[in-house]
Amino acid sequence: MKTCIINGQVVFVDHIQKANVYFEDNIITEISERVPEDETIIDAKGQYVAPGFIDVHTHGRCGSDVMYATFEDLNAISKGNILTGVTTFLATTMTMPVEDIYKAVAAVAKYKDQVEGAKIAGVHYEGPFFAVKYKGAQPEECMIDPTMENYNAMTGEYRDVIKKISLAAERDGACDFIREITKEGVVVSLGHTNSTYDEAVAGIEAGATSGTHTYNAMTPLHHRDAGVVGAVMLHDEVYAELILDGIHVSFPAAKILYKMKGNEKLILITDSFEGAGLPDGKYIIGNQDVYVKDGQARLASGNLAASTCAMNQAVRNAYKQIGMPLYDAVRLATYNPAKSQHFEDIGEIAVGKKADIVIFNDNIDIDTVIVEGVVK
Repeated sequence: MKTCIINGQVVFVDHIQKANVYFEDNIITEISERVPEDETIIDAKGQYVAPGFIDVHTHGRCGSDVMYATFEDLNAISKGNILTGVTTFLATTMTMPVEDIYKAVAAVAKYKDQVEGAKIAGVHYEGPFFAVKYKGAQPEECMIDPTMENYNAMTGEYRDVIKKISLAAERDGACDFIREITKEGVVVSLGHTNSTYDEAVAGIEAGATSGTHTYNAMTPLHHRDAGVVGAVMLHDEVYAELILDGIHVSFPAAKILYKMKGNEKLILITDSFEGAGLPDGKYIIGNQDVYVKDGQARLASGNLAASTCAMNQAVRNAYKQIGMPLYDAVRLATYNPAKSQHFEDIGEIAVGKKADIVIFNDNIDIDTVIVEGVVK
């Protein structure tokens, strides 16, 4: 079926332009000012027409978590993501017993093509190869060393589902593991880590190309040891994840990161958990209670646990709080995460790309979401 989105301001990677976007089946076929003829019409009504958002770090939403390992939960997360403009996401696990992680991976492999909302592109392992000092909401009793034996135990026969892994570069064998796992196309990100600057650089030289929720749960920038934050900032090849909710990272600190990484190597993530999209109250992450008040998710200790952030909220903050051009704010949630994960068919409005499209207003309120040519 041929479809045309009219009356839209199309958000390209580096500019915004009024144009009509044509797609057939699930592929964008034309971007022009041509008047539609026999195509089905979607009227953007002067709003922005952008690529569907991509979240490479999200644990859950709407009362469901990836670790629950059921179709119902993965489908709830998928449908909940649509409401925030996300059309593709990585189902993110957390530090738990190896057998529980394996069950979650098996569920993603089984159900990822059956969900009804945003697409599941694969799995992001957040742990269990972490440092206790920067555990955050990750249970320390389940943390283990990054070895291929441990990786195989939690992955089993589902290796092709794993797209990203966050780890601490200072753990025994980490650099050898990074070299091995990147050969399989898995993106390695430095996170929940007590690495010195030199240890972080060793991880980057071994093949790590990302920093996990930068600033959070990693050694800070210090004038006598630049830490993981400094290593992520200084190395141009490294992408920096950023939770831009104004809670996990202050807006001035986010502006500094944007200035250091530019518009090419910064990635907006939500790091959302089951309490996202729901009212304040008591929820669970892993084996721990989480209390949400005024949108902030904290453990009983008071430590930040996860995020209730929505991706359109993060884009809005990039645009209105950080002062980015709108096309940069959108790029950080679309083109950059796609490039970081080597997803070549999504992440921009361009001929030949998948028709994953979101329409929103100047406040980044979501109006319409299209996933592979289907309005959701």
